[in-house]
Amino acid sequence: MEAVAAAKPVIKVAALCGSVRKGSFNRSLIHSAIEISKESIKGMEIVYIDISPLPMLNTDLEVDGTFPPVVEVFRKKILEADSILFASPEYNYSITAPLKNAIDWASRPPNCWADKAAAILSASGGSGGARSHYHLRQIGVFVDLHFINKPEFFLNVFQPPSKFDSNGKLVDAEVKEKLKGVLLALHAFSLRLQTKHLK
Repeated sequence: MEAVAAAKPVIKVAALCGSVRKGSFNRSLIHSAIEISKESIKGMEIVYIDISPLPMLNTDLEVDGTFPPVVEVFRKKILEADSILFASPEYNYSITAPLKNAIDWASRPPNCWADKAAAILSASGGSGGARSHYHLRQIGVFVDLHFINKPEFFLNVFQPPSKFDSNGKLVDAEVKEKLKGVLLALHAFSLRLQTKHLK
């Protein structure tokens, strides 16, 4: 009998939005990423994780090695993911407070981010969030995340024509193609990391 080729593993991606406002363009990017992965990228499953319920980091809330229930649930989802997809606007040249708070909670010992692949999307004004990417990458060094280097994704949401429809849904075909490129790179890099660990 011919040997049956082993199926490639499904890469489970946890997607976090740094903006907690209802009409967030960055959350729209995540929803578009989920759609693209389902339609075009075999072996990738993206799950959006809402960080808005997390309390502000306070180690007084840690009791006998346990965290508040909402934090425990969040940490478990990060731990079970193979890769991370961040989508966040730029605030004051950096990442948002809610995103930093989420990163800090999941970095509390034992660190849930360690050795995972990651990618960054940003929809913002000005440079489209470019400066915030580098702060996030610096944080990633300490928490042991491995970011893809290329392609980078910065989207100026105020530069016409609008890339989103009246409901906030991403409709620009060129932007969608760039988003797909990021997802393909994240998928490939995640598989490379997994293969390295199996050697």
